[in-house]
Amino acid sequence: MSDRKPTVDPEVPFAKRIDPNKEDLTRDEFYFIRQVELAQWKKKSQQLRGRNIATGLGIGAIVMGIYAYTFYSVKQEKIMDELDEEAKIRGAKTGAN
Repeated sequence: MSDRKPTVDPEVPFAKRIDPNKEDLTRDEFYFIRQVELAQWKKKSQQLRGRNIATGLGIGAIVMGIYAYTFYSVKQEKIMDELDEEAKIRGAKTGAN
């Protein structure tokens, strides 16, 4: 199927770019141009929506990872507990309250 090349009719002119502001176009031609632009916009918006969702999920995963890591590391911090225990031991040895 991909081996076949499209046939080109030499009688059919190739599509050329036009500037709607400079060209005198009929109402039907403006309507057709608008329909083509809307179709292209819908196609691009679907691709953009997919990229936006993927980006949002990626950023959300990073934020949740940082959040989880912070809780994990704070949970393991026992420095304050160790300092409190040392203070109690020193207080008991010196007889202070």
